[in-house]
Amino acid sequence: MLAALIVARQNIDVLCLTFTTPFFGAAKAQDAARRIGLPLAVEDITEAHLAMLKSPRYGFGKNMNPCIDCHTLMLKIAGDKMVQTGADFVLTGEVMGQRPMSQTKQSLYIVAKNSGYADYILRPLSAKLLAPIKAEREGKINRDGLLGISGRGRKDQMRLADEFGIGAYPPPAGGCLLTDPMFSARLRDLMARGEDRQLRDYELLKYGRHFRSEDGTKIIVGRNKADNEQLRKLAQADDWILNMATFAGPLVAIPGGNDSAKLLAAALCVRYSDAPDDAEAEVVCRKGNKATTVIARALSREACSRLML
Repeated sequence: MLAALIVARQNIDVLCLTFTTPFFGAAKAQDAARRIGLPLAVEDITEAHLAMLKSPRYGFGKNMNPCIDCHTLMLKIAGDKMVQTGADFVLTGEVMGQRPMSQTKQSLYIVAKNSGYADYILRPLSAKLLAPIKAEREGKINRDGLLGISGRGRKDQMRLADEFGIGAYPPPAGGCLLTDPMFSARLRDLMARGEDRQLRDYELLKYGRHFRSEDGTKIIVGRNKADNEQLRKLAQADDWILNMATFAGPLVAIPGGNDSAKLLAAALCVRYSDAPDDAEAEVVCRKGNKATTVIARALSREACSRLML
């Protein structure tokens, strides 16, 4: 928001651009663009992002976050859009030194260089600490109106937000599931087994408790009503979908419908239901137009812990 407004106040037309993948969406950017009164384009980069994620040149951060490669990809796509629209440069809100790995001076240089648009990428908040880009040298933007912020502190940014009348803004971190430890563990497991064959496989990682049977079959148990609804929406004809017959309980899914895991899934269904721990209960199992009922007893808590991802 700050970077866009710093450039816009020099009477330069700014088009905001944000991206979506299964791991992050556009909601925050859409809200921000509305509040600062600038147009926003939203582009789904899932295909290119997933290809990058499978083999990031600069590896991952603490979890499954390939930040340097991700930023490079975004800037390449933004640079392509710059060319298509006849714009003069690309700007980002990055601050030198704010992120210890992905926003060092060297990292910012690497990202810009590898995007193919190094001389067209402006970081307005830290521009005075970096070499001038083509638009600065040609006088298309006044370097004196740019800033030289660095480091992890945010006092300068907060003061600038007050100057622009921005009274509320999102926290500095969060929003990308690839930085979440639990989601990353599930994603790592999915990719290691070669099960990431379609977009749905990534979407399923967002919901429920995930288990692996002894033979490697994935079982997902809804944690609440919202999880149950999402698992039902994502279900396909060859999945086993289980639910309790008489007690309140979760929706349980076996993606791919491996029959060998049905009894284990039923035991998990009972475990996370309102059925008494020591009671047998009926579980309805459906696959496509086929429906059967099995009698199951709750899986032990120890077994649940052992099988949970």
